[in-house]
Amino acid sequence: MMQITEYTRIMLTELHGTANLLSDEAADEFADRIVSAKRIFTAGAGRSGLMMRAFAMRLMHLGLNAYVVGESVTPGIGRDDLLIIGSGSGETKSLLSMAQKAKSIGADIALVTVNPESTIGQLSDATVRIAASPKEQQGGGSATVQPMGSLFEQSLLLLTDALVLKLMDRQGIEAAAMFSKHANLE
Repeated sequence: MMQITEYTRIMLTELHGTANLLSDEAADEFADRIVSAKRIFTAGAGRSGLMMRAFAMRLMHLGLNAYVVGESVTPGIGRDDLLIIGSGSGETKSLLSMAQKAKSIGADIALVTVNPESTIGQLSDATVRIAASPKEQQGGGSATVQPMGSLFEQSLLLLTDALVLKLMDRQGIEAAAMFSKHANLE
């Protein structure tokens, strides 16, 4: 049986591999769409949804109008808005329905996925591919020792945190300045 430090090293090696395969050009286009959007809406299902919630929080800390789809205080999406979806498969039915509705209203769609050719990918205006095995393809020959969609979800969090750093740099925002938007009733 391996020790926790061994598992951690394996996971970090896998994350390093997915990070090395990210497209800087696709991430730059993603960042451009974020800063040009009137409002930003994030969505994902399950653990990917948790990563997208974290991303919305950081975008809010940057001073952007960011919302999580499904929250009771989230406004309706409109033209000049951006829906960012995190979906390993790009086929999750509830997320596909959101993408179709947003597109019909005139909002832009941005997708982070394993599968850019997916149905949601075909609707998207910008896509960043994470080179991780989708949970549906786990088992024999998988590129990860981790269960289900863990590598994608971890890579999604790292990518979105890296996008926050890029946006901070672009807008000249210091980390200390973000504390003014941090929760203070806890």
